[in-house]
Amino acid sequence: MKSDRLLSILLLLQTRGLVPATELAERFEVSVRTIYRDIEALSASGVPVYAERGRHGGIALLPGFRTDVTGLTADEARALFVLAAEGAHAALGLDEALGSALRKVMAALPEPHRPAAELTSRRILVDPVRWMSGPQSAVDVAELHEAVFADRRLRLDYRHSGTSAPRTYTVDPYGLVVKAGVWYLVADRDGVPRLFRADRVRRTGLTDEPVVRRPGVELADLWDELRRQVEERPGRVRLRVRVHRSRLDLFVRLHAGALTGEPRPEGPGRTEGQEAGGEWLRAELAVDSVEQARSLLSFGPNVEVLSPPEARDVLARHAAAVVALYGEAGTA
Repeated sequence: MKSDRLLSILLLLQTRGLVPATELAERFEVSVRTIYRDIEALSASGVPVYAERGRHGGIALLPGFRTDVTGLTADEARALFVLAAEGAHAALGLDEALGSALRKVMAALPEPHRPAAELTSRRILVDPVRWMSGPQSAVDVAELHEAVFADRRLRLDYRHSGTSAPRTYTVDPYGLVVKAGVWYLVADRDGVPRLFRADRVRRTGLTDEPVVRRPGVELADLWDELRRQVEERPGRVRLRVRVHRSRLDLFVRLHAGALTGEPRPEGPGRTEGQEAGGEWLRAELAVDSVEQARSLLSFGPNVEVLSPPEARDVLARHAAAVVALYGEAGTA
């Protein structure tokens, strides 16, 4: 758009000073004649811009002229250059737009703010992906991004966890949320808020029906409600375990969402054979089924399930299967 190009020319001239018209034409992918028409438009609007002829000529602003287009403070400028969601922009197909926007902001910043903003972009890096999360599957978030702005109902083919065949839903989208590198579509299905993981969406299609959103309900409100439902969902089974202190940090990190409270040192009523000296702590996990106790096998003898007995049976059965497997492999 012409207005966007005029602003970009103005900001570039503020940053560079004298710029050849041919360079401007190449940068903005227009003809030199168009650039001169743009300069005339800027001049007509009161910007003191002029052209110098000759081999070393170009287009420049009168000395001393500046316009602080942004009005940003130093802290605000630094905040913009902390690219906390760099991956999010790429997933939405907006990474080039982000780079262009930041260049415009840099050009528009008052001179004293520029060094701090540039240094921030080189000294601060935020990686939203969790450690050892494995390769991320390709997700076409850009398609969902377009859908949530179309203000029409969306038809999804969606595969739920633990199933192989997708199901089809018609939903009313509110927006997209990225959490720890995972994208979610927040939408109403039959008037009830739902979360849909973007990497489980197999196909999308806009309908001809206008979107139906509940009055006064915003994306942030729905996300807060759905997030609390996930985090505060009570487990149907309580696993009472004892954890060796040497593995406590890892245990808490991996099972923080299921812990019902802080692990506490074992009391004086330790059973015979348990170590003394505060090496063991008790904890309780809220899980959906006793089968989830299997995840504790990776801790070996450093985590023991105390109850319920059904969970101990699950562990014993799977441990015996592992012993049998490797016993057979050793004798082969």
